[in-house]
Amino acid sequence: MSEEQDLAQQKKEAAAKAKAVALARRQSKESVTGEPEGNMDVAKQKAAAAAKAKAVALARRQSKESVTGEPEGNMDVAKQKAAAAAKAKAVALARRQSKESVTGEPEGNMDVAKQKAAAAAKAKAAALARKQSKESGIEESEGNMDVAKQKAAAAAKAKAAALARKQSKESGIEESERSMDVAKQKAAAAAKAKAAALAKRKELVGKEEDPEKAKAKAIAAAKAKAAAAAKTRARVEESTEVHTPDEPSPNQSILDQIVQAIERNLGQGALTDYYINNLSKDVPTLVAKPDTYFQIAKILRYDEQLNFHYLSELHGTDFETHMEIYVHLYSFNTNHSAALKVKLDRDSPVVPSLVPLWSGANWPECEAYDLLGILFQGHPDLKRILLGEDWIGYPLRKDYQPYDVEV
Repeated sequence: MSEEQDLAQQKKEAAAKAKAVALARRQSKESVTGEPEGNMDVAKQKAAAAAKAKAVALARRQSKESVTGEPEGNMDVAKQKAAAAAKAKAVALARRQSKESVTGEPEGNMDVAKQKAAAAAKAKAAALARKQSKESGIEESEGNMDVAKQKAAAAAKAKAAALARKQSKESGIEESERSMDVAKQKAAAAAKAKAAALAKRKELVGKEEDPEKAKAKAIAAAKAKAAAAAKTRARVEESTEVHTPDEPSPNQSILDQIVQAIERNLGQGALTDYYINNLSKDVPTLVAKPDTYFQIAKILRYDEQLNFHYLSELHGTDFETHMEIYVHLYSFNTNHSAALKVKLDRDSPVVPSLVPLWSGANWPECEAYDLLGILFQGHPDLKRILLGEDWIGYPLRKDYQPYDVEV
């Protein structure tokens, strides 16, 4: 019985000793930390929460630094993932620490192990969060980069189109403004010229109070206009008269026959010119001198081979530089025509009358006298037959000035 009592006593002493050791450990720990053991779990939870917050902040900072311009929605997903991973790691660490505390590990070693485990978990969680954020950021950024590129290309295209439209509009405005300026300048010039002409006209009207002066100016203007037209006609007629056809005229032999007859009777100097008038049916035309005019007409009338016994036309023309008589003759025996012309001094147009040779020249010569003032010497009754003896001037002259402008 004494052995059993000794064994019980030893067990009791060992239990007391173990209890005293445990109490001493607890007291020493409380003295070091200054907190009861019940608060250790709270400290652990706070340490885990701090580690979690720090890991989340670190993951957030690293994700921002590694991926610039990442959409905020993807950043929130990465943060949630990192937070969830840190939380799970912290829970696992807390479980592991609680298990180690149950197994009776010395408290000093447990604290060091917990700190190491917490640091390792923190580093691992940070690395995992970094990796996840990087992968998710790269995937998201690659997907978003294509979309961003397309959006950027579309935006650039739209911007270029808008710029081109603006430039075309501006250039169109500039062109239209230029055209408008030119049109305005032209309109201004036309208006200016019109105003100047109107002012000049008013000035002339204001100055010319005398109707006689107005009439004289109107007459002078009409005279100048008629003179210019007469010069033009004279040039045209002279150019056509000297025209030589490429082929000989069928009436060339008749012209040669007439010229030979005249030169045989009057000599070679009787004519100033002769030609075929191609503009008047190839009529042989003779140009006589004023002093040989009547003699040539007499040869044409009485020569047996020529025998131009019919005068079909006689008229006068004012060429401003000279007057001209044109006589058209016809032979019924040979069925040939001929023309006789003579140029007269415009200031004193005097020529012998052909009435002694052809009675049909009576009225045509009176008409030429009435309208042009040509005097026909030897005419049996030279008078005015259209205008009357009291008419002033000769209307077919280029410098004719009517006595009454309104007539």
